[in-house]
Amino acid sequence: MNYSINKLEDWQHIVDQIIPQLKHHILLLKGNLGAGKTTFTQFLLKKLGSEDEVSSPTYSIVNEYQTPQGKVYHFDLYRLKNIDEVYDIGIEEYLDNAFLCIIEWPEVYEEDLYGLNYHTMSIINTGESREISFE
Repeated sequence: MNYSINKLEDWQHIVDQIIPQLKHHILLLKGNLGAGKTTFTQFLLKKLGSEDEVSSPTYSIVNEYQTPQGKVYHFDLYRLKNIDEVYDIGIEEYLDNAFLCIIEWPEVYEEDLYGLNYHTMSIINTGESREISFE
């Protein structure tokens, strides 16, 4: 599925289209700095019924949010240098206890997801719009 974002309000349309497609509890978010990964997450959590304030987990590495469906964990793995650091934060326990895990900058961990079911969303900032692909 492919989408284009031209204004902030378009994120709501994307979320409305993606939520029914979420069949797995892991969502990988890929995109360059400033592409809109956290903005997407803000719209998604609001739509899922969370009343929590959503912010980037850049420094905390993981943020936890409550939704009526269960806990959502939002990761930013950008600063982690290797797979050992990913396991040091206890990612497996989060994955086992979440309604949804949203993982920004998943490349350091992606190989270890082999055999698990997950979705991937890529956001490309073209300067004029955001081009979204979801699988």
